[in-house]
Amino acid sequence: MNQPKLLLCTDLDRTLLPNGTQSESPQARQYFTRLTERPDVTLVYVTGRHKLLVQQAIKCYCLPQPDMVISDVGTKIYDLRTGDWTTWRDWEKEITPDWAGQTHADLCELFHDLTPLNLQEREKQNTHKVSYYVSLYEDKDKLIQKMDERLTQRGINASLIWSIDEPTAVGLLDVLPRGATKLHAIEFLRERLDYALTETVFAGDSGNDLPVLTSRLPAVLVLNAAETVREAARAGAERSANLDAIYFAKGGFLGMNGNYSAGILEGVAHYRPELRSWLQESGGAEYAD
Repeated sequence: MNQPKLLLCTDLDRTLLPNGTQSESPQARQYFTRLTERPDVTLVYVTGRHKLLVQQAIKCYCLPQPDMVISDVGTKIYDLRTGDWTTWRDWEKEITPDWAGQTHADLCELFHDLTPLNLQEREKQNTHKVSYYVSLYEDKDKLIQKMDERLTQRGINASLIWSIDEPTAVGLLDVLPRGATKLHAIEFLRERLDYALTETVFAGDSGNDLPVLTSRLPAVLVLNAAETVREAARAGAERSANLDAIYFAKGGFLGMNGNYSAGILEGVAHYRPELRSWLQESGGAEYAD
């Protein structure tokens, strides 16, 4: 009989990292680390952060070293199983056709006359990601429409992803291959590593996690997620008939509050009952809900 295994994929900011406004349960990350140390668990960080910021997060928050990292808004996959950050070339081959033969430099040239766009730092760029700063005073919808028209004329199959860096109050605009999404990257990785859907769990907290949270992949929304995200996740899962594939953390498991890594553990226990007893023993049976 094959040993049950788990592909645990988690977002970082405000999911595993307790860098939101809500409190973190004491020892939650310690329990999480114990889970990831099991030989039957493969840990994947799924994040918009680039490599250097992922490494900083691992160090600053004393996170367990992952086996794989999906970074840069889904445009990069790194394999860390040998100890080095090895770029997964198969993923780059998967998303490269969307660029229609164009390079990063070609795309920069395509938009060079659009004055609202300011290129982000070099470390925030890669072969399949062109990232800009945009003032919040700009008409972003008009700007995105103009960029999209140019991309379409060139036959480039791209996504324009808008977000806001709240600490600096500046808009962030990423130009990505349309296939470079968190969901596609997780599915690609899952199939290449030979994990079944039932052997996979994703954890997230924000709007950019919704495509995964509302998909067929077993997922958990941590309790500290905004109510708007919670409502959107429930509605999206209902529309896609995947409501049984999302778990909304409630708190109480191991006596913890369901925020951040406590919510991830609660979700794992929901989907993988055979790990529930192990988590309770590891975390202290007296805290079982």
